[in-house]
Amino acid sequence: MSPKYYAPHGGLPGQEQLLTDRAMFTTAYAVIPKGTLRDITTSFLPFWEGTRLWVIARPMTGFAETFSQYIMEVQPGGGSDRAETDPEAEGVLFVVEGQVTVTVDGKSHTLTEGGYAYLPPQSGWILRNISDAPARFHWIRKAYQKVDGLDMPEPLFLNEQDITPNAMPGTEGKWATTRFVDPNDLRHDMHVTIVTLEPGAVIPFLETHVMEHGLYVLEGKGAYRLNTDWVEVEAGDFMWLRAFCPQACYAGGPGKFRYLLYKDVNRHMPLRLR
Repeated sequence: MSPKYYAPHGGLPGQEQLLTDRAMFTTAYAVIPKGTLRDITTSFLPFWEGTRLWVIARPMTGFAETFSQYIMEVQPGGGSDRAETDPEAEGVLFVVEGQVTVTVDGKSHTLTEGGYAYLPPQSGWILRNISDAPARFHWIRKAYQKVDGLDMPEPLFLNEQDITPNAMPGTEGKWATTRFVDPNDLRHDMHVTIVTLEPGAVIPFLETHVMEHGLYVLEGKGAYRLNTDWVEVEAGDFMWLRAFCPQACYAGGPGKFRYLLYKDVNRHMPLRLR
């Protein structure tokens, strides 16, 4: 069965609906449920045509400081010839609906649903939607941390459906991670992966580690332990975690529970304010 990818479409709830929702922001984590991704919460960017976006994470002092994450919506004919304006920013794109064409160094790559692109700083990439339907994709941005003696990574264009997930030891494949980048390649200072848990599977301990996390639920539902709280999440929800925030989960079923995961990796901890 082909993977499923939840994508927001905006709109507004009816006047008859209650205000109650699951949105929350704490000192350790935030939950941005799919119900908040409405027309009135969209933004726009310079040099992007036929495009709006939902900003679901941004660097915030005292919370999570390494990345931003957008859900982009590009109409047919839309896109940008100046997609990234920050010369230090690297990016990852992940397509959840439709298709886009990304051009780097004069070579074009078509990304369909499940498509992934890694784009190093100053790659001058161009993105266009040349199809006849809207395209929706995640755009994760981070300031690349250079290290003397390590080259910068090259662009990558992949699709999750062509990659065999890595099963976690002792789980019989019930908990697995789809990796787009070799974890031993220390040129990369961020990983964007897909975590899949079969119905009833569990992350069986409270993880506490140094990476900041962004978790967007692509498919299914689950119960997630975040710091001291249990939170129910479903496809379209986003969880945003500070470093060391305790985390674990149960997959709720009846189908797979899958999420797109960001974390910062492979670098010393900064000891001085920039």
